[in-house]
Amino acid sequence: MRGAWQARRPDYAQRRDDLRRLRAALKARLTRMAEAIAADFGHRPRQESLLADGMPVLAAIDHLLAHLRGWMRPQRVAAGWRLWPARAQLRHEPLGVVGVISPWNYPVNLALVPLATAIAAGNHVYLKPSESTPATSRLLRELLAEVFPAERVAVAQGGPEVGQAFAALPFDHLVFTGSTAVGRKVMAAAAEHLTPLTLELGGKSPAIVCADYPPERAAARLATGKWFNAGQTCIAPDYVLLVGRQRREAFVQALRAEVTSRYGDLSGEAGDYARIIDERQFARLQAWLDEAHARGCTVLPLAAGHDPARRLFAPTLVLDPPEDIALMREEIFGPILPVLAVDSLEQAIAFVNARPRPLALYPFSHDRRQVEAVLGSVLAGGVTVNDTLLHFAATGLPFGGVGPSGMGAYHGRAGFDAFGKLLPVLWQPRRSLTDRIRPPYAAIDRLIDLIVR
Repeated sequence: MRGAWQARRPDYAQRRDDLRRLRAALKARLTRMAEAIAADFGHRPRQESLLADGMPVLAAIDHLLAHLRGWMRPQRVAAGWRLWPARAQLRHEPLGVVGVISPWNYPVNLALVPLATAIAAGNHVYLKPSESTPATSRLLRELLAEVFPAERVAVAQGGPEVGQAFAALPFDHLVFTGSTAVGRKVMAAAAEHLTPLTLELGGKSPAIVCADYPPERAAARLATGKWFNAGQTCIAPDYVLLVGRQRREAFVQALRAEVTSRYGDLSGEAGDYARIIDERQFARLQAWLDEAHARGCTVLPLAAGHDPARRLFAPTLVLDPPEDIALMREEIFGPILPVLAVDSLEQAIAFVNARPRPLALYPFSHDRRQVEAVLGSVLAGGVTVNDTLLHFAATGLPFGGVGPSGMGAYHGRAGFDAFGKLLPVLWQPRRSLTDRIRPPYAAIDRLIDLIVR
């Protein structure tokens, strides 16, 4: 692939045409995309697939097309008076071949957004989709083969052994989205070639509901963030810190009312509620919930219909769990929501800061000072204030983690820059300072004094 890229680096017209054809091919397959994802999950609402897998890709491509010409234009920068009359500029050059390892939870979004960004930056792409979503992976391979020649975009399919070999290839840049544990392995494999990485990992993303914020409104917005895709979202709120212990009952009842109004009794068809991706993930969640039971936690199912046979895991609250159980140590990645009541905002901030830096942070308050107190004290990958998830959908905002939740960022200009090389170029005119700065130095002492003043 790199040989083909070196032979002809894609120009603006080619990149624009590629993005347009990619958009058209996906748009024509949105129904099939939703069907493939539903087949892989056992069931996922068509609307959730359109919103979370279709829309972000289309929006990302639209944003890239709107800004591509300007981003590709060389940027003049100051060379400094000491180098006068030289001129300096930054050129955005493609790297070559970008590898993308995408996960199963949003199998189209998290494959095609980095792919489209890498294409916009002028690269070729090698994609490794998740083996947990075989129907969607087949759809992606078909779609990409229609749009791109094999030397421009290729798709590798297979299990963990293929993923391990893929991560060890000498890419010019590698994007991985997945768990922190696997991210460490990818980083180790890429180190052999010093491959630069964008790691989009996970972590325990907290929501802090301040004392002034109405519990009913917080419950409504947290319900969307937590139970969309049955909680299988890397930026889903992982636990809630509720300021004001006396408000806990009202908050719990509000969450229960949200689940009832959205999903009803899950014993039936449960058409608006996604399933857990496979038996292994379902068993993991059940084991963690069983541990909470065994430790004496208050466990509150919010709907009937919990059904391992259908991999339907009902929305569930765990109240004030101890800090050492799995639900509070590990990223949940499912529809279980721990709720911890605290006495003050300061206590909530201290709780978050005692743990690894999260991928997302959700402060809820109408008091700007309280929000600023959170933003000024907690460092996270991204923040949505008084809501959840939506910072991911803002096309102009970079998306990425910090520390154990990831490194690097993509989306919009951040991804365009990450998947390219800002090449510094100094243009020297006919006359140059170096024509004079040479021995014997005694003859130019005054000039040197001027330069180093």
